[in-house]
Amino acid sequence: MSFRSIVRDVRDGFGSLSRRSFDVRLSGLHSRGKSQGSINDLIDNQASLVVQNSRWANLPPELLFDVIKRLEESESTWPARKHVVACAAVCRSWRSICMEIVRTPESCGKLTFPVSLKQPGPRDVTIQCFIKRDKSNLTYHLYLCLSPAALLVENGKFLLSAKRTRRTTCTEYVISMDSENISRSSSTYIGKLRSNFLGTKFIIYDTQPPHSGANIAPPGRSKRFYSKKVSPKVPSGSYSIAHITYELNVLGTRGPRRMHCVMHSIPASALEPGGSVPGQPEFLLPPRSLEDSFRSMSFSKSLDHSTEFSSSRFSEIMGAAISTDVPDSEKSKMPLVLKNKSPRWHEQLQCWCLNFRGRVTIASVKNFQLVAALPVAGTSQPPPPPPPEHDKVILQFGKVGKDMFTMDYRYPLSAFQAFAICLSSFDTKLACE
Repeated sequence: MSFRSIVRDVRDGFGSLSRRSFDVRLSGLHSRGKSQGSINDLIDNQASLVVQNSRWANLPPELLFDVIKRLEESESTWPARKHVVACAAVCRSWRSICMEIVRTPESCGKLTFPVSLKQPGPRDVTIQCFIKRDKSNLTYHLYLCLSPAALLVENGKFLLSAKRTRRTTCTEYVISMDSENISRSSSTYIGKLRSNFLGTKFIIYDTQPPHSGANIAPPGRSKRFYSKKVSPKVPSGSYSIAHITYELNVLGTRGPRRMHCVMHSIPASALEPGGSVPGQPEFLLPPRSLEDSFRSMSFSKSLDHSTEFSSSRFSEIMGAAISTDVPDSEKSKMPLVLKNKSPRWHEQLQCWCLNFRGRVTIASVKNFQLVAALPVAGTSQPPPPPPPEHDKVILQFGKVGKDMFTMDYRYPLSAFQAFAICLSSFDTKLACE
């Protein structure tokens, strides 16, 4: 019996293994008037009953390990890799074995489970993706390239989506793992990107907290939501993990855009030999906490975001991140700073050029490549030579069609972080170009 036939039998025995299928089985139950916990308990009970009645539930662990390992090695690319995800959705024992066998994107260079979107990419190669823009709906969809010709046929594995919302003083991009339901009230909401009025400063927010040693900037002033029926202080559920700054260029005399990204969740030591990104998530929790029940409510009128994008605050964050006047004991905690690679002026073409190695075909002010920024030394000290890891392009983004853009990223960025940084390039920046 082939591995595919085994997976097919498992699927037939268990039915549809996705959460959506369990929602369909409970379609007779109305969630209105029932707590979210009771609905989740019913879903879990239905899942456990299906597992108990299956002939595949009690396979010997040694046999199961060998079967899943061979399946994982044979189904190395999408869409065939969906069979590995199906095996992990069978039951807890199958899931634990799959998590033991399937390695992180940093080790294998493959995106398998949803948690892979928040784990760093591979060190030696880039993960090639493309972004499709829909101007009519103000949405952006990120896809994994399945073949070199994926851009021509627009064929790819869906990864993330974002929706742009313009507010009075800022612009927000809500990021979701669902291609259609893109909202903060959705269970697939994983973060957002917020900009100031001019579109020159951005903050990336994550629903999951970074590692405990991260140097997170203090949040801006905000009014709390008060109620007698709920907790008097409702947490925002958003953790600031990165700051993005575009330098002002009102007269347009300094060439293309210049940007800096301070990655608070990634220490600068991650690029050193033997370095790593701490606090990598092992799974993505569905929003079941109290704070998530208020995500559907709009607090835009009651919150004061003025201090989040203040010039003094951004200057302080940027200056502290790239300074060399830091004690040795604190250097390991300093955040990683990324800057755009400076283009060169092409005399024959009369334009600024970067080598995208064939991944970008249309000139655009949105195109960029990000590399690690070196700490700024004192005036009396000569600049140190850049380490090899600092010369590598960590993220590149460029235009290939009217509404098609490529996005290639590698360690130490994750797909979620890279997507959020690329979204900042879509925003209008009248003062930067």
